[in-house]
Amino acid sequence: MKDLQRYLVFKYIQYLVLPSPNTIITLLGFLASLYVMLILTFPSVSRKSTVVFISNIAHADILAGCSIFSAIIAGMIKSETSSASIQFALRQNFQIANVHASSLLLSCVSLEAFLIAFFPVETRHMRNVRCAKVTSKIIWAAVITECFLYQIECIKCLDVSHRQIQILMNFCYDTTALLKLFMYPIGILLRIFNGYLFYKIYF
Repeated sequence: MKDLQRYLVFKYIQYLVLPSPNTIITLLGFLASLYVMLILTFPSVSRKSTVVFISNIAHADILAGCSIFSAIIAGMIKSETSSASIQFALRQNFQIANVHASSLLLSCVSLEAFLIAFFPVETRHMRNVRCAKVTSKIIWAAVITECFLYQIECIKCLDVSHRQIQILMNFCYDTTALLKLFMYPIGILLRIFNGYLFYKIYF
């Protein structure tokens, strides 16, 4: 469990303290996540809700690894301009999915620690494996939807003749623009939220 605690501390620094993702830190985080996924296969590890969140954080780092390796492959293989822009957007979406999913899951871990410290009896029915799995699925669904909208932006240059498809695409573009407008404030609020929880728990 000490290794899992060190992993969580590293992830908090990576996603909630550092202002932007760093390639070296991302690679170290990917390797640490592979190690944690190995640890989680051991039968001695207790199956608790926190472990469910940690497992999802480790799996989110697979997307960071995909982004790094796809960038290396793209550097070795030259593609057409349209294909290259789609691949670049896909790599960005891997990073976005990794950062956003990990940040939200880490916030869930912080909230759970806060509830354990201050409302252990009242929230016992909420702090279980089933709720943790449902929450993780909701987070993944939201992040995948966000990245899907970002990926659609790559096909703006395509000429769509069908009117209904064009209306749908315009709706997606407007939704994406609105989403981008709120992403930065949401990130700031997550940092404040986690900072407040840490302050309440430790001080």
